[in-house]
Amino acid sequence: MLRSQQDFPVKEDINIEKGARSSLETSSGADVVADSVITGRVWRKLDYHILPIMSMFYLLSFLDRTNVGNARVAGLQTDLGMSNKQYCIALTVTYVPYIVSELPSNLVLKVCCTISAVGPHLMLPTMLTLWGIVTTLQGIVDSYSGFLACRFFLGLLEGGVFPGLVLYLSYFYPRYKMNTRVTLFFSSASLSGAFSGILAYGIIRMDGVGNRPGWSWIFILEGLFTFLFGLSSYFIFPQSLDKTWFLSPEEKNYVRGKLLEDTHKEEEVFNWKEVLEALKLPQLWLLGPAFFFAATILFGLAYFSPSIIQGLGYTAADAQLMSVPPYAVACVVALISSFISDRYRCRGVVCIVSVLLCAIGFAMFLGSESKRVQYGSLFFSVTGAYMAPPTQATWNANNASPQTRRATVIAMGFIMGNSGGILATWLLGSLSPAPKYTKATITLLIFSLLAALFCALNMLYLRRSNVRKAEQRKTMNREEEAPGLGNHSAWYIYNL
Repeated sequence: MLRSQQDFPVKEDINIEKGARSSLETSSGADVVADSVITGRVWRKLDYHILPIMSMFYLLSFLDRTNVGNARVAGLQTDLGMSNKQYCIALTVTYVPYIVSELPSNLVLKVCCTISAVGPHLMLPTMLTLWGIVTTLQGIVDSYSGFLACRFFLGLLEGGVFPGLVLYLSYFYPRYKMNTRVTLFFSSASLSGAFSGILAYGIIRMDGVGNRPGWSWIFILEGLFTFLFGLSSYFIFPQSLDKTWFLSPEEKNYVRGKLLEDTHKEEEVFNWKEVLEALKLPQLWLLGPAFFFAATILFGLAYFSPSIIQGLGYTAADAQLMSVPPYAVACVVALISSFISDRYRCRGVVCIVSVLLCAIGFAMFLGSESKRVQYGSLFFSVTGAYMAPPTQATWNANNASPQTRRATVIAMGFIMGNSGGILATWLLGSLSPAPKYTKATITLLIFSLLAALFCALNMLYLRRSNVRKAEQRKTMNREEEAPGLGNHSAWYIYNL
């Protein structure tokens, strides 16, 4: 039976970064206000000021990376003379630097948090501004080689965004509040799928304006917006808990208390030993394959859903528009599932249900010849695809500590996940012919079931670890335990 989070005696093990929260080490004695009024007010303020910015960052990241699928339907591939193989190579070129940059970017962000002058409030907006420029340049290229160069630098600049945002949120929220927040900004990815279709439907009608094809205006207009938002984010990005302008001293003390209660003293500076320790965690390698399988599904649908819908008999313009409803439904369902995951701390169950929804969708698409049923299958597969990653990311981050270890497992999770993006580009791009995509659909169906299996294995391992820790707590006091154990501590309860 699922129980509300209040029923669990979970000890939070949250490390507070020295730079991002510089005065936290002196506030362990801060009075934690029990008043429910301040509780609601504090989290609402943080949500109001932080989550919209995070959501816009990830929306633009996903939009600028995947709008190539809309541009393809609008004539990009034909105008640049690309074969299906060359198109797949272009998408792969995006993911190689994207994957390579994820771990270094997260570790650099961790180090930068000790230097307030170059913290995440500057690093993340700089990445956003630069990839906005690259996105815009995609709209003026007139050769395949120029397009490849743009895709390379786009991947390089975007690589650290999602893991960086997850790490940044952990500076403000305790573990049990993370899934809803991560899903709130990740849901912007599904919104980007909806907006991308709507925007492309309107923008391609600019075909011929300035002697440029309609697909080029998709890149130019969306890239310019990203660039302008990137510039504005320098002024609106909260630097740290200590320097938030919207919280009173009492409210800051409350958040500090929530983050510090029941914690061990952890490292305050970057430590390579913790990087290596993170790579030894069984839960990372049990959840890693699930990251890969779920991400292959996600990116396959993100890049090719307009082409899939066009293959059902819709025109290029109508295919852009018909891609909107599945993504809108996915956004709503993902938010509901995140609330359930946080409320009942059932990360694993939500992950399993999400990939089983994908399996249902692929089975429908594969087993029916009806165009309506095949289109309806997208409501299952797209919804499941956008439910899984934020819950997996939160689950992964929740079960590693201290912060260098956590930053490493977050980045490693996304490295394994985005590796699936490379497979997805080839699986639907050239290895499985349209419009049925039979080989791809069978593969993604199998991946859905395998993802569910690895999530279940991870749940089993974490549950057994919690039982073992409970036995350890019966035989010793917390003061007797060696310091610096992080998630290996008997008082660190894994989230299931």
